[in-house]
Amino acid sequence: MSEEGLPEWLEPVARAARTVAPEQLSRFLPPERGGRQSAVLILFGEGDHGPELLLMERAGSLRSHPGQLSFPGGALDPEDGDPEADGLLRAALREAEEETGLDPAGVQIFGVLPRLYIPVSGFVVAPVLAWWRSPSPFRAVDPAETARVFTVPVAHLTNPANRATSVHPSGHRGPAFMVESALVWGFTAGVIDRIIHFAGWEQPWDHGKQVPLDWRS
Repeated sequence: MSEEGLPEWLEPVARAARTVAPEQLSRFLPPERGGRQSAVLILFGEGDHGPELLLMERAGSLRSHPGQLSFPGGALDPEDGDPEADGLLRAALREAEEETGLDPAGVQIFGVLPRLYIPVSGFVVAPVLAWWRSPSPFRAVDPAETARVFTVPVAHLTNPANRATSVHPSGHRGPAFMVESALVWGFTAGVIDRIIHFAGWEQPWDHGKQVPLDWRS
């Protein structure tokens, strides 16, 4: 893990990763015991429209979170090693390669946010921050699991016109982003929202603007 050679625009994200407290990211914090250790790769790159972020859409046929937009990632495997050492970093890179086909050799990990908890699935998630130093081709490796993989400009995510509050059928509300004819909500949107906030990229947006999860249907 290294911050050496990061573009200047990413430095606020690296700084936030060193200083942010878990409770500043989410009210869902890992239990003292239990939970399945996992990691997601939050991969920043430079595209035709400036800084961008890699996202994927889960296949609609999946039993868990069908059609939801997410970061690449998944559970720690035994071969990844100790979660208290570099195991979670290896898990994030391995899962990203398996899901998107990217070359992990071109990915520079520069930080890890505090671990968060997803109560509905019992996952304890480490958000691994990375810079796509040498971009490589990417695709949905297994269509049965991933519908598509794409990048979204950071400027699109920070644009107030693309921000809203998602409304779950249960009544739960949280930050949401309208991207690529889809809605980013839940855990992924919460992490993006906090990164944008603590990096100083946030623009005033209408928190009263609400969208249902099926806003495009």
